[in-house]
Amino acid sequence: MRTNTKKEKVNLVSLGCSKNLVDSEVLLRQFQAHGLSIINDPLKADHIVINTCGFINDAKDESIHAILEAVNLKISGKVKKVIVMGCLSERYRDELKKEIPEVDGYFGVTDYKGVLNELGLNLKYELLGERYLTTPKHFTYLKISEGCNNPCSFCAIPFIRGKHTSKPKEKVINEAKYLAEKGVKELIIIAQDSTYYGLDLYGKRELVNLLFELTKINGIEWIRLLYAFPAKFPEEILDIIASEEKICKYIDLPLQHISDKVLKSMQRGITKRRTYELIELIRTKVPGIAIRTTLIVGYPEETEKEFEELVQFVKDTEFDRLGVFAYSREENTKAFELGDPISEKVKQERLFHILEIQKEISLKKNNSMLGKKVKVLIDEVDLQNGYIGRTEKDAPEVDNSVIIFSDSNIEPGNFYEVYITDAMEYDLIGRIK
Repeated sequence: MRTNTKKEKVNLVSLGCSKNLVDSEVLLRQFQAHGLSIINDPLKADHIVINTCGFINDAKDESIHAILEAVNLKISGKVKKVIVMGCLSERYRDELKKEIPEVDGYFGVTDYKGVLNELGLNLKYELLGERYLTTPKHFTYLKISEGCNNPCSFCAIPFIRGKHTSKPKEKVINEAKYLAEKGVKELIIIAQDSTYYGLDLYGKRELVNLLFELTKINGIEWIRLLYAFPAKFPEEILDIIASEEKICKYIDLPLQHISDKVLKSMQRGITKRRTYELIELIRTKVPGIAIRTTLIVGYPEETEKEFEELVQFVKDTEFDRLGVFAYSREENTKAFELGDPISEKVKQERLFHILEIQKEISLKKNNSMLGKKVKVLIDEVDLQNGYIGRTEKDAPEVDNSVIIFSDSNIEPGNFYEVYITDAMEYDLIGRIK
């Protein structure tokens, strides 16, 4: 294997979710260790690596577009190699090889060895667990498991990424300590199903114990939990969220729908009644907690009646944060045989209707923050609009922001007490006095 690349330049395009981003950062650390220059401009690269998403149609289209752009650069002689990895490649490798043969190699979701070998490099096993961070240095994602055992009818993840495989606790802790030493202050816990953590390795759910160990790490000030599956939700998680200061009063609970008919067809393992009870329990045990959820509109079993149920649910529950997706029919999933009877036009109408309701809810909740003092983590400097930060109730990229004005310079990556002076639908305005 070649170990001296004479500072060849590599551009890595990471598409899709935060779980993909972690995979990309693991590979970038390998490139760095081999002496490659990591650059953001594909026009200046010797090699382009694309970590694709293959989850829904829009993501697949984005991945194909990125591949074709890179291939055009190769054909024109601007880059030497184009390498494709990730979910799309895992799922459609044979088809991609036939349709876009100009790509030098197609590899699966975490086939770091294959990608490195294609570049004449060896995998440095001792560096697995280290990452080249692409997020701002003060926050990052910590992936605690891979794959999923849930049988959701609409989801292709289990046959792309396999069954749920928990990362051993000591490896997670070591990675978190490494990240803290790099200056990370906020750990965002991710998995396909974070609440399942430990069942495969230890015979019991170990997320609570893992979270407790993470709170002991010096330098880590916020720990945020994403992707907590609602069915068989381990209620003891709420106790540690309530009691541990470092754990954000925030939970991402992807519910997808509320209609019993739709939930049964989706194979979500939960009912409408239990969903309402779970939300009430969360808010009772952790007063003031921010609940984020995601919903799917336009699922084949969703008639106007089921959609109205969903609308009423959003109004009743008043989620703190909410995302909506239009149903995407995916090959090899159980829902595929149901067809796709709801038009794209109707799907988009339903999506925007939910978002309009949520906009009013979000504005009401933001107005309730006027005059209050909140702890904010500064993410970036905006020369026109001041400083951009987040409260503990906001995950990066998907949730609200706090726009801050200050008479003195403040540093991204630091925490400040901010007085809220104004509110918009999805942003708060504040000052540091």
